[in-house]
Amino acid sequence: MPVVNSDHFPNKRLDFVFGGCYFRCMVPKVRSFLLQGIDAQVVEIEIDLDETQLQKEIVVGLPDAAVRESIERVRSAMGNSGYPMPMGRTLINLAPADIRKEGPMYDLPIAVGTLVANGVIHPVRQTASVGGGGVCFEDESVGLDPRRALIAGELALDGRIRPIRGVIAMVSLAKELGLDAVVVPSENAAEASVVEGVRVFGVSSLSQVVGLMNGSLDLEPHPTINVGAMLEGTTAPIDFAEIKGQESVKRAMMIAAAGQHNIVMLGPAGTGKTMMAKALPGIMPPLTPREAIEVTRVYSSRGLLDSSRGLVSARPVRTPHHTASSPAIVGGGAIPQAGEISLAHHGILFLDELPEFSRNVLETMRQPMEDHVVTIARSHGTVEFPASFMLVAAMNPTPRGDVAPGEAGQREMSRYLSRLSGPLLDRIDLHVEAPAVPWVELSKKATGTDTATMREKVANARTRSIKRQGEIPNSRLKGRELDVIMSLDDGAQILLEQAMTQLGLSARAYDKIRRIALTIADISGSESVKPEHIGEAVQYRLLDRKL
Repeated sequence: MPVVNSDHFPNKRLDFVFGGCYFRCMVPKVRSFLLQGIDAQVVEIEIDLDETQLQKEIVVGLPDAAVRESIERVRSAMGNSGYPMPMGRTLINLAPADIRKEGPMYDLPIAVGTLVANGVIHPVRQTASVGGGGVCFEDESVGLDPRRALIAGELALDGRIRPIRGVIAMVSLAKELGLDAVVVPSENAAEASVVEGVRVFGVSSLSQVVGLMNGSLDLEPHPTINVGAMLEGTTAPIDFAEIKGQESVKRAMMIAAAGQHNIVMLGPAGTGKTMMAKALPGIMPPLTPREAIEVTRVYSSRGLLDSSRGLVSARPVRTPHHTASSPAIVGGGAIPQAGEISLAHHGILFLDELPEFSRNVLETMRQPMEDHVVTIARSHGTVEFPASFMLVAAMNPTPRGDVAPGEAGQREMSRYLSRLSGPLLDRIDLHVEAPAVPWVELSKKATGTDTATMREKVANARTRSIKRQGEIPNSRLKGRELDVIMSLDDGAQILLEQAMTQLGLSARAYDKIRRIALTIADISGSESVKPEHIGEAVQYRLLDRKL
């Protein structure tokens, strides 16, 4: 008895008799995807038509409300495009069935699968011949074969196709699977074209999809985007030259940018802390192509990507309010989504009025600050989001904004600073004081260091570190790597030992000081870490001395 494989019949159900036996060959299959964090997993959409039963559409495979409602959108979109729903029962299965599906991205693949099952879409012309070994089939492609592509999109009731989120992850998945094409909404085509090696077909209506797959529409793939050509430095609304005084804080900000160190500024209200945080992006080095694609994946998973560009080309800067919750900052939800620390991946997370943030929110940031990844656990599994961000924080010494003279003021400052835990402060490399600017400085014309000068020094320091250790910034070096890379002379070693003993610093602070000293040496162009570099690095552990 010859074996008949149902995969040879992608277009419709075939009922036939062969050798006295009755065969039913089915079921059309279309592939789409689901998001798990910022990664994609393939979803197979199977359509089964049974014309012997009453007309009814059923969606199975753990769909959420948006997916269950998709059948209504599909019915209206198909009808208004001139393709009525087939008669009888339509069973739609989303596999794997044990993972929850959510969002409207399955509208288009469900419609395509239904049209394939009903014989409207027939991209492959098949011929059959009977030989001594059984039945042989030959395929002749006339259009885009849906079996060789990933398809996703939301349908409007009139057949238009609306954009979705997570498309860049979808295209990366298609490349991993060895598929040569994806079909996405036209507004997502630029984003999808960031990934090389996959043809991207941007479609704006259901009728376009039918024409593309039947070969009646000659649609050119979207051109691939040159990621490197789109990258640019992060612009800042403020130039450091506009900030009067605070030259020591400016230097600390330059060190932070050169080594991607976390930094907190402590000082009275109105001393320019927020202005310097806003100016900091202007001296940051531009994203690398790899970093740009990683950041784009995060923003795409949240639906925050600018569809006209298709790529996050500058380092992100996130400034959440101090009333933000833990899920908003770290990420979470019933279906986990990226939080602010992931949206600041390879960029800056600015927390103004740091002690006013909830203690629980700040404590949940400790692990991501150390591991540069956040893991969100749910009963059905865990999801990981990248969180390699640079923390920039600002705070007043007391709730009133300044310190009252005398012992009472010192006690008030100690109580206010106690809102921040020691382990959290240990994870912040640079603690710098921003004192009040004297009237003499304020009344003068601004003549301090400008952004262009600082940016050049940061770029030179990053060039030195990349030549020495690759793309890993100084702030990410482990203790054993510092032991190999850093060379301390006797004077620097003695000074570091005295600082650790007299200030009672932790082992984590010991490595922080060494990383900062290495960045200072890079800025100064020194091949080795000298005592003056260690001395300056120790000064940036301000809060270790105050607590």
